[in-house]
Formats: sequence, C-alpha cells, structure tokens
Amino acid sequence: MTQTQFDKQQFLKDLEVKDIQLYVNGEFIDAESTKTFDNLNPFTNEVINHVAEGDKADIDKAVESAKAAFKGTWGKLKVAERLEYVNKIAEVIDEHVEEVALLESYDTGLPISQTRKMVARAAKNFRFYAEMVSSRMVGEAYQVDDEFINYTIHKPRGVAGLITPWNAPFMLETWKIAPALATGNTVVLKPAEWSPLTANKLAEIIDEVGLPDGVFNVVHGFGETAGASLVSNPDVKLISFTGETKTGSEITKNGADSLKEVSMELGGKSPIIVFDDADFDRALDACTWGIFSFNGERCTANSRLFLHENIYDEFVEELKERVGNIVVGDPMDDKTQVGPLIHSTHFNNVTRYLKIAEEEGGQLVSGKIPEEFKQGNFVAPTLVLNATNDKSVAQEEVFGPVLTVMKFKDEEEVIDLANDIEYGLAGYVWTKDIQRGHRVAQAVDSGMLWINSQNVRDLRVPFGGSKSSGIGREGGHYAFDFYTEKQVIHVALTDHHIPQFGKKKD
Repeated sequence: MTQTQFDKQQFLKDLEVKDIQLYVNGEFIDAESTKTFDNLNPFTNEVINHVAEGDKADIDKAVESAKAAFKGTWGKLKVAERLEYVNKIAEVIDEHVEEVALLESYDTGLPISQTRKMVARAAKNFRFYAEMVSSRMVGEAYQVDDEFINYTIHKPRGVAGLITPWNAPFMLETWKIAPALATGNTVVLKPAEWSPLTANKLAEIIDEVGLPDGVFNVVHGFGETAGASLVSNPDVKLISFTGETKTGSEITKNGADSLKEVSMELGGKSPIIVFDDADFDRALDACTWGIFSFNGERCTANSRLFLHENIYDEFVEELKERVGNIVVGDPMDDKTQVGPLIHSTHFNNVTRYLKIAEEEGGQLVSGKIPEEFKQGNFVAPTLVLNATNDKSVAQEEVFGPVLTVMKFKDEEEVIDLANDIEYGLAGYVWTKDIQRGHRVAQAVDSGMLWINSQNVRDLRVPFGGSKSSGIGREGGHYAFDFYTEKQVIHVALTDHHIPQFGKKKD
C-alpha cells in the first residue's frame, strides 16, 4: 500500500462523510419529500454519500426563514455587529482549511495542491468584504445652494438567491456569500448538485459561528426544481448565478415576472494570443497552466491559442512535450496536476467534443492516463492541432483539459479571430511591445484581459464578461451595485418656494 493510499483511507475514516441534509432556519433537516440523490466520487464513480433533494417546498421554507431574519434579528444589527459575524466565518474557515480542501478534492476531482489554495482564498473573501463594507460602502452628498442637500445611502435588498457551480464550489460560494452577508442581505444558497460536500461543510462552519437563524440557508437539489423555484420565488430580490450560458438565459426569463436583479457569470472560450516577440518560456508556462489547471474546468481558461506564424512550430513542439509530462492521477496525491472530470455526464460531453474535433479534421495530441485510473472520469490533457476558428471545438465551450491551437499572421487578423465568437469573458496577450499589448487588449471583446500575465486577480477589481459570457459585474466595490439598493434622500434646508395649487386668493 502506498503512502498516498494510506493517507486517503485514514482521511476518509477520520472524516466519516455522512449523508447530507438541507440547512434551513439554523437547522439541518431532511427534504420535505424525504427524497435523496447519490453523490459520486469522480475518481472511482462510487457513491460517496446521499444528499437531501430539495424542491419548491424546501426553497419556499428557506426563503420564508431568510425573509423573517432580514426583517428581524439580522436586519436590526448594527453594521459593526454584522461584520463581526463575517470576520468570524473567515476565522473558522482558517481552522478547517485542510479538511475543506480534502473534501473539495474528494468531491470534484480537483488536485489537492490546487484546492488548498482555493480554500485559503475563500477565507479572504469574507475578510475582504468586511473591510470593504466598513471603508468603501459610502454614499455621496450634493448641496444645492443654501436650499437643499441630497445624499445617497446603500440599503440591503433582502433575500439573495445564490446559485453556484461545481468547478470551484467552495471558493465561488464564498465569493457570493461574503458580499451578500456583509452588505446586510440574507441568503438562500442552491449549490451545484455534483459538488455538495463543501457547501454542507460551509453550512456547518456558519452554524458554528452562530449566525441568527434564517440568515444563511442551503437547499441542495437540481436546477430544474430547486433552482427554478428559487428564481421564481417573489420574495427573492436578486439572483447571482455562475454557470452555463443556456441556463443563465432561462434564469433571466424565469425571473422576469418578479423583476429580479440578476448578476451572471456565464460561459467562456477565452483567447490567448502569443506574438513572436513574446517571452517564449513565460508564455508557454502561462498557456499550459491556464488551460490544464483545475482539470480545464474553469470559466476563464485560455482554451483558444493563437500563435504567430513565426513561432508556431516551435511553440507547438514545446506544448507537445508539456502535455506528455503533465501528471494525471489521484486528485488527493500532492504530485497530481490533472485529476478526473467531475461527473461521467461531463466526461461524456468532453470526449464527444474530441470526436467532433477529429471528424472536423483536427489532429489530437494527448497525454497519458495510467491504466490503474481508468475507472475514473479522466480526460488526458489534449491539444487540437490543424484547427480553424470556425470549428466546433474552437467555438463551443468544452470545459475540459482541451486546447485548440491556431495560427495567425498579424495583429489585425488575430483581433478579428479572437472576437469571432459569442463569448467574451477573458483574454490573454503576450508581447514585449507594450503599445501593441494595450492596443490588442482594448480591441478584444472581453470583460477581463491580462497582458503578459497568467490569470491573477485582485479582489478589488470587477469580475464579469461581455456578450454571452455574462451580465453585470461583481468583485470589489462593484458588488455593492448588485447587493444593495441605492436610495437618495432629499432634505430641504429652508422654507423654499412650493407652488400653491388650489389655494383661495385673499
């Protein structure tokens, strides 16, 4: 028995992964229907545990408790008292980083070396928004001569419905929960059904912190039942969603009747453009990390590579070597760089795209999957060569460790190629000509773009996409535009003139 196998068995024994309940109004409870669904391990496709399957009845109960908490205890707290709770959540997360990271890896197939960093970022989300609310959530005041003063305030909207994805569940859940709570809203979270373990752990952490009952609720279940019910509930004032573009469109339609505020981070098919004067080795490092980290299951992945014709052959040869050297294996092994995809359904979709790529004339160059791991949902890191930008694998979001490689001649051509797609989430440009870097960056249709950099984010800047990649921006103080209502108060400073309609003349 290897050390890795021993450690994992000991972890599972110590952890005692139990069946998961809903968390509503400060209690862990079964679904009203008593239904459950299986949660599968992507490494073995064996059942990890059973999860309570919430539906409309459970959503309505959670929303009712969240609404009561907003009007009651939580809504009456002073800001400083509220932010004490938010900071305490960060402290308790810090106490459980290793456990949460292991749960995340076990549940999603993400390599443990990567989930540890993601979980650490989750605690930072809470501290960051506690600080932002106390220092940056400010209003404005405008004086009109000596007659009036107008000022603005931020008011929490009420019950926030948060629908989160499975590709980085714990970090992305906290990315939404932290600003929602810090600004004074209450929360109903509908986590992705394929990754329930860390959402449940977050409920346990928040329960330990002792937030007032109803402030934070978790309803597990499926999008078409629990998710749709959350969107359609009239007492839910906003929906923040991260996921597929098609689902985002459905949410917009279903929330229209109650005029919900929506924020959506949707699909991506982001270009990475490498000019012939780029720092070759650093661009190679960034490109490889940007598509193959997180198993390729990341919205900002640089899944379309455009190489200048002068460096195309050399860069492709280096990529082939890198792909062959990437360590594919057990996600709980520290040496693993690419683990299994989260679910067999997603695995089947990614492999379907690889077949389509070959049918459309693409040449596949793939790494190796060790024979002992064939029971898992593994797709080896893969390059698609001989492709053009009009092919399915270049236009549609694969969301796996698959990089489509293409060639360009000049700046004008590559800008057209980069923009010839429905998505516009992220982009990457590599060149030592800084003027060209800025020109190309500003010409690419994307919500975010990095020049000579991998995907490194500052929490203070906005996050979001253009075109079919999203609606709105979150992050930094931009989140206040979504999670709060701006109210203007007009105050008269003098007895100013008021027209006297209908008054009898003397």
